[in-house]
Amino acid sequence: MVAERAGKILVVDDNEANRSLAKATLEDEGYTVVLAAGGAEGLATFASELPDCVLLDVRMPDLDGFAVCERLRALPRGAETPVLFLTALRDVDTFDRALRAGGDDFLTKPVRPTELVVRVQTALELRRVKAELSEHYTRLKKQRDDLQRLQLQKERLTAFVVHDLKNPVNAMDLHAQLLVRDKALSPSARDSATQIRTNARHLTRMILNLLDVSKADEGQLVPKRADLDLSELVAAVVAELEVNARSRDVELRSSVAGVRVFADEDLLRRVVTNITENALRYAPASSAVTVTATQDGDATIVCIADAGPGIPVDMREKVFDPFVQVESGERVVSHTSRGLGLSFCKAAVEAHDGRIWIEDASPGTAFCLRLPHGS
Repeated sequence: MVAERAGKILVVDDNEANRSLAKATLEDEGYTVVLAAGGAEGLATFASELPDCVLLDVRMPDLDGFAVCERLRALPRGAETPVLFLTALRDVDTFDRALRAGGDDFLTKPVRPTELVVRVQTALELRRVKAELSEHYTRLKKQRDDLQRLQLQKERLTAFVVHDLKNPVNAMDLHAQLLVRDKALSPSARDSATQIRTNARHLTRMILNLLDVSKADEGQLVPKRADLDLSELVAAVVAELEVNARSRDVELRSSVAGVRVFADEDLLRRVVTNITENALRYAPASSAVTVTATQDGDATIVCIADAGPGIPVDMREKVFDPFVQVESGERVVSHTSRGLGLSFCKAAVEAHDGRIWIEDASPGTAFCLRLPHGS
């Protein structure tokens, strides 16, 4: 005896012999079979029995199979239940009408028992696959919704970092400036206040980097370009980092006289500051970090070089990814605590339609960026 299958089949046909043959064939295969002698009875039986598959005759006296199928599709579970049309009419018009009515398969009479079983099995398997795909779709949609929720939470966290931390950091910088200007302060205390100010400015840049990297991810980092004197911008960066350079016994040099660029002043200044500060961090004592600029056709090339151990060639693209740590000898290119700095630089340069890359400085590393001219 064949084990009972997890399937109930509704056979709707006004011909008793056809119903009996379908019932006997399918029950031999373990299916549960319910019968209906006409279209109206078939709809009522479907609503009460909720079968897994329907065998539906086309030509019936009360409602033809096409009308039954159209109404069945509007019933609960009717949309996903496979419908197999049975007809003695073997022509394209009948086939097309069956498809338009919502049929899943089309068998011509007389139907061979083996073919009937195979078609029912196929219809049920397709129904199972559709159900699994629907489940996968639901799961994927939930994952998408969860990711979107995380993105919104990230944006809220970014807003907190930028708006709620920026003000106290600026206040720290302001009070440090007041201490530096206090002539009654001892030299060591003034140096400490200067260091506080340097670190406060660095923290401000980290906060702004986080905001701008998030903007770049969303395609919203838009530079406010203007004609700039690059030598003035670089001189301001050198002045800001001079104390840091002296504390490391590193000389800061620049050669950018007479060079102008069309760029966002704030973004470009932070790019140059981030890269120069990174170079200072890894430059050996008694060496120099140099900032140079040259014209290259319709663009300006800015390079910031140090004399450190350098960055392996196979890691030069990866250092611009967020929170990447690359080691070369004793050199760590990007710590996780500073990991957004180079990512911000790449985002800011690309927002200017430019490019940033790494070259050998022989010895050391040169970070170069190409800024196209504009108007």
